[in-house]
Amino acid sequence: MDRLFNTLSQSLTAVWAFKLRTFFCVVSVAIGISAITIIVAATEGAYKQAYDIVAAFGPDSIMIAGGSDESRATGQREKTLTLEDVRRIREQFSTAYLVTPMSVAGQLTVSYGNNHYSSVVFGSSADYTRAWTWPVLEGSDISEEDIRRLANVALIGHETMNQLFGEEDPVGKYITVRQMPVQVVGVLMERGSTIGGGHIDDRIVMPITTVMKKLQRGEEHVNMIRARFEDQENLESRVEELRLFLREIHGIPSDQPDDFRIFSPKDIIRFLVALTGSLVAFIGIVGVISLVVAGFVLANLFLLSVRERSREIGIRRSFGARRRDILLQFLAEAVIVTTLGGLIGYAIGIVSAELLQYVAQFPIYFTWRAFAVGLALSWMVGIGFGLQPASRAANLKPIEAIRG
Repeated sequence: MDRLFNTLSQSLTAVWAFKLRTFFCVVSVAIGISAITIIVAATEGAYKQAYDIVAAFGPDSIMIAGGSDESRATGQREKTLTLEDVRRIREQFSTAYLVTPMSVAGQLTVSYGNNHYSSVVFGSSADYTRAWTWPVLEGSDISEEDIRRLANVALIGHETMNQLFGEEDPVGKYITVRQMPVQVVGVLMERGSTIGGGHIDDRIVMPITTVMKKLQRGEEHVNMIRARFEDQENLESRVEELRLFLREIHGIPSDQPDDFRIFSPKDIIRFLVALTGSLVAFIGIVGVISLVVAGFVLANLFLLSVRERSREIGIRRSFGARRRDILLQFLAEAVIVTTLGGLIGYAIGIVSAELLQYVAQFPIYFTWRAFAVGLALSWMVGIGFGLQPASRAANLKPIEAIRG
């Protein structure tokens, strides 16, 4: 135990004594570890963001959007879904406990008093808040009666409320949507921002009949249909069944592509993971290269240190130090230096990640894994690249070392 303590003490003394060597080794390791730290945190962040979005989207939910990638590329119409599709899906799929249409009127200028704001106006059915698990925080929800009588009523998002009303209670007040008076009956719970920094809460939700007849001048098509299923475990098979059913009722020939797109929670996860993949790959290559360079820097500096300290090694051997003691001392020096580089690299990674989040709104999430991976890699570099110099120092013959 005393030998181990003495070895560690001498290693710390040597690390402090050879400041320039320590500085270069620490910097080279820190650069590599900071890149690796960002990779791990970005990966964690991507998956956390994906699962958070899936939780908000609804793990039992799918979204059907009008048009297809092929139709968009060829300039064909994108609105291919109708309220009749909604009705037939409800009839065909008994496990779909909610089938909710959505029609987007677009980014419209709305006003209250002297306050003007551009907000996205949606039309939907009375089960919009249930379909999105988005409760009304103040006031009441849109009712079936509002849908039937084409009522000029609306739910507003938290951001829209702040822009138009400030601290004033909006419930019961009238706003103007494209010169049409609309009564605010409720305020949706605040949801926050998207990955790109946009406001999810920047929205106005009105009865779909009102939007289609009064704002869209009798439009017959809807933009999206949202469905939620009781048998969540069979969601992927339901997606395929729904795809075939829509193709059938739309009369699409077998050799033609779909005129709609279906999105499930798995698609969201795949999208976000792919979004982070390119950045993770780039930083990963940089990180690995940096760590290899750091290892070579460490190995060469320690080999140089062995030559410079040959007399010290010879004297220690003459006074009873074993080869193992010398080997452990040099390895301990390498591990101490790389550990210090790993800790500094982790701190740099945190600061860099904050900057990345600020500039690119990139999802970063630090857990113990980022710290553990960074520390483990720094130790691997210290042991892996420090072993050869340590072995060379341990194998020096005392007499020759003293003469050298």
